[in-house]
Amino acid sequence: MDAGVAFGKVLRRLRTSAGYTQEQLGFESDLRRSYVSILELGQQQPSLTTILKIARALTIPAGILIELVEDEIKVTAQSKKTRK
Repeated sequence: MDAGVAFGKVLRRLRTSAGYTQEQLGFESDLRRSYVSILELGQQQPSLTTILKIARALTIPAGILIELVEDEIKVTAQSKKTRK
């Protein structure tokens, strides 16, 4: 799985579990709502600065955010192997 797609899946999951709309997360992280949407769709990969802003807005360490993305990549890769 592409890292951008994995990041988007994790971001959407964290955002919704925090009770934020895309607009609210954008406001809290000083990003445009449209950019949050683009990230969630996996159409762009975030910069380090963006990762730090999002993690701060979600009140989680940036390292945990990255770990969750790595886990998403691993889970997707494993599920693809078991489907073959």
